[in-house]
Amino acid sequence: MAEERASFGSKLGMILATAGGAVGLGNVWRFPYMTGQNGGAAFILIYIGCVLLLGIPCMISEFIIGRHGASNTFRAYSKMSGGKAWKYVGLLGVLTGFLITGYYAVVSGWCLQYIYASVMGELHGDPTAVKTYFDTFATSPVRPIFWTVVILWVTHFVIIHGIRGGIEKASKLLMPTLFVLLLVIVVAACLLPGAEKGISFLLKPDFSKVTHQTFLNALGQSFYSLSIAMGCICTYASYYTRQTNLANSAIQVALVDTFVAILAGLVIFPAAFSVGVNPGSGPSLVFITLPNVFNEAFSGMPVIGWIVSLMFYSLLSLAALTSLISLHEVSTSFFSEELHLSRKTGATIVTVATTIIGAFCSLSLGAVNWLYVGDKTLFDVFDFVTGQIFLPVGGFLTCIFLGWFIPKTVVKDEFTNWGTLRGRFFGVFLFLVRFVCPLAILGIFLHQFNVI
Repeated sequence: MAEERASFGSKLGMILATAGGAVGLGNVWRFPYMTGQNGGAAFILIYIGCVLLLGIPCMISEFIIGRHGASNTFRAYSKMSGGKAWKYVGLLGVLTGFLITGYYAVVSGWCLQYIYASVMGELHGDPTAVKTYFDTFATSPVRPIFWTVVILWVTHFVIIHGIRGGIEKASKLLMPTLFVLLLVIVVAACLLPGAEKGISFLLKPDFSKVTHQTFLNALGQSFYSLSIAMGCICTYASYYTRQTNLANSAIQVALVDTFVAILAGLVIFPAAFSVGVNPGSGPSLVFITLPNVFNEAFSGMPVIGWIVSLMFYSLLSLAALTSLISLHEVSTSFFSEELHLSRKTGATIVTVATTIIGAFCSLSLGAVNWLYVGDKTLFDVFDFVTGQIFLPVGGFLTCIFLGWFIPKTVVKDEFTNWGTLRGRFFGVFLFLVRFVCPLAILGIFLHQFNVI
């Protein structure tokens, strides 16, 4: 029998917390520019298909492991494997979440700086001035680290107050605020002159631009967007009750996550098309391209432009914070349970350690010239190792573990809540986890190294 453990106090709080862990910069930043580079609405349709065939089954798999194990991710895998080597898949999830927390906090800190810059009116000027502003800030030895520390300690404050008093309470505040901000900015963007071209680009499929690369990009985006294999989903599921419908919860989280991503597209594409900016301009879209878009789009209404800019970067910061909370909890639960420490002590270890990681990752972006591994900055190394190696490997092994190693009766019991749910799609779920998901993840992994 699982040991007594803290749990979410309500279904709404559980869904908002788990969705908050999935909703992050990947939705508001990465999804729009990936859509822009891959043909607009055609990419979105393929992405939704990938969420259904890959994302939701992988999420349910982690839900099952987390709830059944009723402990941190490492111990959950250890319990379900009987202490066999599969437990190291759980340890990989903890390590992945820990490392991502460090460098993700750097970019999250940039969002806070841009809130400040919006308030102070520092993002005005020509495109060259905006790019110079970002380059000067990102390579500063002090300011990016300051904001990294701020957002990590805000996260720390939430974490030390526990599941119901910290994570659930914060999620009930942050997620509705995020939605309100997003909807207001969508309306402002869609009212711009020429915005209909951006809306059409987002909603009208152009399958002539679809290639095999489009499918691989959609697969990768669906996998990363839902925070699979970072330990977040498994850790949060350990706080689920035995009455939680895991399949329905996964669908609800995926719907929220996808809805936020599409709404973000309805902010960026209408604004970008309104001023003739390429919507697929890549990772620089948020911090260099968009300030210019806001400046030009609202040139006749500078106060509205100031408000939209402030709201957009507030939105980004909230999305980053909800993800950081879930990532932090992965490591906090691990340290507190495995080392038998209080939650506060475990959280402090994680916060201090990830602050140090974040500081070095930030410095590697230009403040110093020795934090390189080969031709990659330390920041890029963390991003590459976690995103392109640890995540797909962890996801692949989780599917193999649940699909082939765990007894089918155990998986079915969790899926159907011990027979209280009908479980009509259990056979489909098991087929996807055993065959489709591992092959798809393996395809993504090999393609990025040009093997296929």
